[in-house]
Amino acid sequence: MAGTADDTFLQIRDLTKKFGSFTALDSISLDIKEREFVCFLGPSGCGKTTLLRAIAGLDIQTSGTIRQAGKDISNLPPEERDFGIVFQSYALFPNLTVNKNIRYGLENQKISADKIKARVAELLKLVDLHDQDDKYPAQLSGGQQQRVALARAIATSPGLLLLDEPLSALDAKVRVHLRGEIKSLQRRLGVTTIMVTHDQEEALTMADRIVVMDHGSIEQVGTPKEIYGKPATSFVADFIGTMNFVDGKVKARGAVKVGKAVFNCDTGTMKAGTPITVAIRPEDINAQDARKSDDNLIDVKVLDMEFLGSFDRVELGSTVLGDTKLRADFSINLVRRKNLSVGSELPVRLPGDLIRLYPRAG
Repeated sequence: MAGTADDTFLQIRDLTKKFGSFTALDSISLDIKEREFVCFLGPSGCGKTTLLRAIAGLDIQTSGTIRQAGKDISNLPPEERDFGIVFQSYALFPNLTVNKNIRYGLENQKISADKIKARVAELLKLVDLHDQDDKYPAQLSGGQQQRVALARAIATSPGLLLLDEPLSALDAKVRVHLRGEIKSLQRRLGVTTIMVTHDQEEALTMADRIVVMDHGSIEQVGTPKEIYGKPATSFVADFIGTMNFVDGKVKARGAVKVGKAVFNCDTGTMKAGTPITVAIRPEDINAQDARKSDDNLIDVKVLDMEFLGSFDRVELGSTVLGDTKLRADFSINLVRRKNLSVGSELPVRLPGDLIRLYPRAG
């Protein structure tokens, strides 16, 4: 659960990291609140892992500061920072049992044997591995190894938990199951958590807030609903979910033109004649109540249909759109009710409040 406005736990200011002439992080500033679950999301090479490693002290930044719980940790070595970390490869000791892997960090803290035994038992129960403590990593499934890595990372009750693509090595079914377990565990522990991922579904389902990154910069920070529903840039709109992008121009205040069609929407401060990219998600193209309003209504023809289980992704064409095609997601019930097939004609509406406008690339 995210904290309140005055409980910033991790404060990052103007963080820059260069490798020779290459800038991996470009003046990153970010606040993360206590008990918050934050995902760094972006394509390979966007800087998300570099940012995580800078927070951990594994790759010291070129410039900028990091403060954790009010303490400047910018130049501290990893062993003097308060965090637990789970790597993509889990990094378990292959020659140590589950029990000994978990107790490793505790023994380095010189805790009494009785307290270590009790803590390990508590953690094994927490991650549901109480009957696996004498096994070695090679004898465990990928999901079980992931749980051991998590237990080891939280054994010392760190203030910050760092997860570097922790689910990417697992198959899809185990990944879905474990992301729920990790989120549940994080809530129970109340530990501030940062997870690096390139998987948008993981970020949308697990995070309190998502930090979308590209080319070493932050594109947008927001809740999953904000990131998905109101993407700040065309990059975010394209990277998260599926989006229709079509060329258009501002016709007048509150109206844009695509082909011969005119759609009412918020044009902000854009002036008439400005070339723009018009964006709308496939699920927001409405065939359900298209006749209830003439606003933003166009007649279309079904050009292609792709069955995706609970819905069909439908390619639509229209004489008013010219060569522009739209993708729409229609529920299987709507497809049945309207008896849609390739060649069907129907009216659809593009709700103005769900249309996004972006500056035209190039």
